[in-house]
Amino acid sequence: MTRRGVGLRWSSAHPGRVDGARWVPSPNHDARPVGSPVDLLVIHAISLPPDRFSGDAIEALFTNTLDCDAHPYFDQLRDLRVSAHFLIRRRGEVLQFVATDARAWHAGVSSFAGRERCNEFSIGIELEGTERHPFTAAQYRRLVALTLLLAQRHPLRHVAAHSDIAPGRKWDPGPHFDWGRYLAALRAAGAPEPARTAAR
Repeated sequence: MTRRGVGLRWSSAHPGRVDGARWVPSPNHDARPVGSPVDLLVIHAISLPPDRFSGDAIEALFTNTLDCDAHPYFDQLRDLRVSAHFLIRRRGEVLQFVATDARAWHAGVSSFAGRERCNEFSIGIELEGTERHPFTAAQYRRLVALTLLLAQRHPLRHVAAHSDIAPGRKWDPGPHFDWGRYLAALRAAGAPEPARTAAR
């Protein structure tokens, strides 16, 4: 593991959990299908409310504790039950909501390379951000470190945007996510990089 991975390691006590990531358990998960290889990494972006990069609204959404009266935008989220495996905040803090051996509810209606229901065979990483703002250097560093770590446990072969697996429905992580920077950093770390598959 390179210096980029310092602070992130697999937990010896909790399978599928990462030490160095703040554990915030979400009830929004279930078991993966037996024998389904986890070979896809899906990159998302989220901010709540849109364009606001502070507070605990994302954590509350993923743990079903969001006060939907606290902001007009939240009203549309009242019955939503979603999660992701990880969230990387603007300053690089990593939060984990679901163990990687379990199925997080991050992709929604989706397909990849002819396979439907991407939640079954993917890991979802949310970056705190929007399509209108560049992501931070700290986020790229932690995303690379996390990708390298995940590849130690899971046979990751592909990486895609949320918009790639749900085109026309989702936009994230948007035009400000620098795929070249991310993939070049994986190459520089000396690790096999997952294949980037663009939108259809």
